[in-house]
Amino acid sequence: MNPPSTVPSSRRQFLQRTAVLAGTLGIPQIIPASVLGADGAVAPSNRVGLGCIGLGIQGTGNLKAFLGNPEVRVVAVCDVHETQRLKGKQVVDDFYGNADCAAHKDFRELIARPDLDAVQITTPDHWHPLIALEAARHGKHMYCEKPMGWSVRAAQAVRKAVHEQGVIFQFGTQQRSSGKFRPACELVRNRKIGQLKTILVGVPASWTCPLQPTEPVPKELDYDLRLGPAPLAPYGNPLALHESR
Repeated sequence: MNPPSTVPSSRRQFLQRTAVLAGTLGIPQIIPASVLGADGAVAPSNRVGLGCIGLGIQGTGNLKAFLGNPEVRVVAVCDVHETQRLKGKQVVDDFYGNADCAAHKDFRELIARPDLDAVQITTPDHWHPLIALEAARHGKHMYCEKPMGWSVRAAQAVRKAVHEQGVIFQFGTQQRSSGKFRPACELVRNRKIGQLKTILVGVPASWTCPLQPTEPVPKELDYDLRLGPAPLAPYGNPLALHESR
């Protein structure tokens, strides 16, 4: 008898071989077509295991967008605010019809999970580069909201880590990939409109929040972890807290 192959097999190959073996032994086995990627479904072995860090308005919106992608499986969520964290978990569990989504308070615990291939970073701006560096260190691909951080140096550090670790990095500049912007860029780069001499840039107004009085830190919020590398400041802007990424 030939010795077993030492070539590692994919999850898809393992499931296919298991199905054949079960049939050979006469073991009744019913394997859904979706498991093997048939009928237009995406096999589990081909799905990206995703962890979502930061569950404010933007973060939850991004999370729901990823849930709508059949090539992605949201495995875990993370937020320093317990209420937001549990809401995010509920969104995922309701979508998949189970209670499997893990919920973490500390992004480092989420990033260290072996069942994750990529992370979504939608936290307050001052955390972006540090979380991205941690994700790169663990070999996780990432989608990161803008801005990249507090300085050009921070952005350069992320760029260096991404290249050194060979991970995929997608920045939150969605318009660059939209149906209108890409043809426009192609027209400019191929000089189809002649030589471009002037560029006018318009930026929409930002959301603002009036200064709020200082308040006690809510018990469901880990305020120290939220501040992280930011300067120490009293808690007094709950509206901005929930609006922020």
